[in-house]
Amino acid sequence: MILEKLSLINYKNIPSATLELSPKINCLIGQNGVGKTNVLDAIFFLSFCHSAGNPIDSQVIRHGQDFLMIEGNYSDDLNIYCGMKRGTKKHFKRNKKEYKRLSEHIGLIPLVMVSPSDTLLIEGGSEERRRLMDLVISQYDRSYIDSINLYNKALQQRNTMLKLEEEPDPEVISLWEEQMAIEGERIYERRAAFVKELVPIFQHYYEQISDNKEQVAIEYVSHCQRGPLLEVIQRDRQKDRIMGFSLHGVHRDDLVFSLGGHPLKREGSQGQHKTFVISLKLAQFDFLRRTNNHTTPLLLLDDIFDKLDAGRVEQIVRLVAGDEFGQIFITDTNREHLDSILSRSSHDYKIFHVNNGEIDV
Repeated sequence: MILEKLSLINYKNIPSATLELSPKINCLIGQNGVGKTNVLDAIFFLSFCHSAGNPIDSQVIRHGQDFLMIEGNYSDDLNIYCGMKRGTKKHFKRNKKEYKRLSEHIGLIPLVMVSPSDTLLIEGGSEERRRLMDLVISQYDRSYIDSINLYNKALQQRNTMLKLEEEPDPEVISLWEEQMAIEGERIYERRAAFVKELVPIFQHYYEQISDNKEQVAIEYVSHCQRGPLLEVIQRDRQKDRIMGFSLHGVHRDDLVFSLGGHPLKREGSQGQHKTFVISLKLAQFDFLRRTNNHTTPLLLLDDIFDKLDAGRVEQIVRLVAGDEFGQIFITDTNREHLDSILSRSSHDYKIFHVNNGEIDV
């Protein structure tokens, strides 16, 4: 998939911009806080119907303005448009036809983004790691989103009943538990298959970037591994009543990251943590390229070179400049990093200079 042209009006700090893009490498250079990341975020928005960093749509409209517009022209005559006014819902269109459900759009334009906030995958709670799995699987398995929505609805209803002062109706709460179990086991099967296939790809990338200096692993942990999920959920219903929420289910799934056999969160340098995350995202890219109708995803690299030694930067540069990667967007404050990438690639490229929301070639 190639994004040929990007048009923005009032997206975050960008008043107006139209970018004619390279089919291979697009570099955005500028100081921190000038709007480089906002360009990548707009591209992310066109793939996932929301911002990567802010779940509240109205907050991505530029301060003092009443509307925003994002439009992307892709290869194969694909046009994606998003428009929104303050106080109204956003309108998402594919070739001028509006979607009835935004979930119909997910997966059409596969995308992987690497950003400084990815450190939350290591330092944050389990919800960050579940979101990682969900973001990838939903791009190639449409039914997965439906299972997530049905499971979350049943979970919410069960939690509401657990908070009641009087004892909940056993038949009604059992119905919600059964739906949690049915959809939860479907979710578990998809997550387990995804992780099993992802891990060796991830380890391969980590070995390349670290020059085989460290051993890393990822383990998927789920309550579904304790037996039939319905039994696991119902076993501690009284304890859940005391707590007021559901202690068991796939909403508690997690990924355990390790370095040298020890928990990554307590081990390693900032550079090792960043290498882990970048390797994980490159593995996602490789996975999506092979599963999503063999459509090469867009790769967005936001400020990825900070806190990495020269050797690891060189390995990443060599990887992303290769033919196996498609269209790439890179932001950095240091022109030397980008010159290093461009000098190693024979592909077409464009450099954009960003300053306070203004973008120049």
